[in-house]
Amino acid sequence: MEKFLIVGLGNPGKEYQDTRHNIGFWALDQLAEAHDAPFTSGRLADVSTFRLKGKSFLLIKPTTYMNLSGKAVAYWMQKENIDPLHVLVVVDDLALPPGILRLRGQGSDGGHNGLKSITASLGTNSYARLRMGIGNDFSKGGQVDYVLGQWTDQEKPLIKASCKRAGEAITAFALAGLPVAMNQFNG
Repeated sequence: MEKFLIVGLGNPGKEYQDTRHNIGFWALDQLAEAHDAPFTSGRLADVSTFRLKGKSFLLIKPTTYMNLSGKAVAYWMQKENIDPLHVLVVVDDLALPPGILRLRGQGSDGGHNGLKSITASLGTNSYARLRMGIGNDFSKGGQVDYVLGQWTDQEKPLIKASCKRAGEAITAFALAGLPVAMNQFNG
């Protein structure tokens, strides 16, 4: 059975739970809930698994904090013997407006500490990533406060819908392949 490692990036702990930086966690929470696959505590990450149409999905939310996410990704790839082509990292992106998704097969870290850590741990940037737009509505010097800030009540319905769509993109990535998923969800 083909295995896929789906990594949602975020920071552990109550103080980060509803922040923009944790949209990767939100997307995986929604996907796990849709498949009745609760998260449990595992080594370096909270872990959920489910099967769908002959594919095995391993969802992880690293508990290492964003800038050490690569440790968790490398550990679970090795432990579960998962091919780098079957890894998808779900990450927040300031350059995209809220609600917009971008699926890519590889790329730069774009200044994102979670992606920097994963690239350093794996020794390559050739792994798929699903970038989820969080917007950049902050004044000069306000990036950290914005990224670690909470969603407004007006933003929450859009973000919930974006997380549902991210779950659909993740499923398409595993079931139909990266090119098909990119055509369907990059827009």
